[in-house]
Amino acid sequence: MRRLFRSCYAITFALLLSNPATNTFAHAQTAIPMRIALVGLVHGHTAGLLKFLPTHPEVTLVGIAEPDAALREKYKELFHLPDSLFYTSESELLDHTHPDAILVYTSPLAHRAAVEMAARHHIASMVEKPFSTTLEDALAMQRASREYHVPVLVNYSTTWFPSNIEAADILASGRIGDLRKIVVHDGHRGPKETGVSPEFFRWLTDPVENGAGALFDFGCYGVDLTTWLMHGEMPLTVTAITLHIKPDIYPKVDDDSTILLTYPHTQAIIQGSWNWPYDRKDMEIYGATGYVDTVKLNGLRVRLTGETDETLRTAKPLSAPQDNPLSYLAAVLHGQIQNPDDLSGVDTNVKVMRILDAARESARTGRTITIQP
Repeated sequence: MRRLFRSCYAITFALLLSNPATNTFAHAQTAIPMRIALVGLVHGHTAGLLKFLPTHPEVTLVGIAEPDAALREKYKELFHLPDSLFYTSESELLDHTHPDAILVYTSPLAHRAAVEMAARHHIASMVEKPFSTTLEDALAMQRASREYHVPVLVNYSTTWFPSNIEAADILASGRIGDLRKIVVHDGHRGPKETGVSPEFFRWLTDPVENGAGALFDFGCYGVDLTTWLMHGEMPLTVTAITLHIKPDIYPKVDDDSTILLTYPHTQAIIQGSWNWPYDRKDMEIYGATGYVDTVKLNGLRVRLTGETDETLRTAKPLSAPQDNPLSYLAAVLHGQIQNPDDLSGVDTNVKVMRILDAARESARTGRTITIQP
């Protein structure tokens, strides 16, 4: 089951789409290119997508909706895009272009409105992580997906890491015993320190538009992976601690976070931070008799049951259609993949938001939150 729903590797769409050799699914399955439209230009990953889209004929960009005139001009000039591609609102965009799916590059606060509008037009959505800023919005998007029978997906770069998928396969095979502990580390030096764009920085550091700081920005990766590894089981309790290490840079939001999730026989520790001395996205999975650690995109450190030493290995490349977000989206639209419990799925991500919402409350109050069945 896990193999059926694996997905591809990418930090952003740009890294994925720059390798045509790994993007054969859409060529084989879609005689007519998938029509996509962008909603919003304030997300920092937008530029990577626009850079490589023209080289991939299996996808057609039919429009971009962005209310900010300055941002529209910025992207017109950067990528030599025609005026006819741009619209000032999502409603205008959908009425004129009729895409198969929208890719949402707004702040998370605006995800709900974008998804609900697309759903009413019977159009699928893929939003960037985190899914939303509140559980209420997450549930509303889930309802829209069900009511209008359209996919609503969430794009995490960690979904497409071969190391994560192979680590999960090793766990599922029983070669390290029953799952006991998960430790996930995600983050970097901070948005300012890594030089994000002004429009990206503005909402990343706004507690309303982003839901929190590092707690949501990077904590969401580990919560998503943990929920998937636990096959959708919700934790018994959620405890979170956040720090404000750089208040001069990030006065409104946390910049360091630790989330502790307890299950009947498993514990998960999720560390999302804007204070790591280097970029990291890695995970440790401990079974009763062995362990597997991921190292960046493709590396693994493995010690199986009965082994006295760990071994280093390289994860196998992922196969289409689970090797990049656009091929995955095309497969969902064509019915090849139907699993709301996948890493990108709406049901998984409602659970992720339930946990993040509890983590935010735990950090605010200093209490452990008990999750109601």
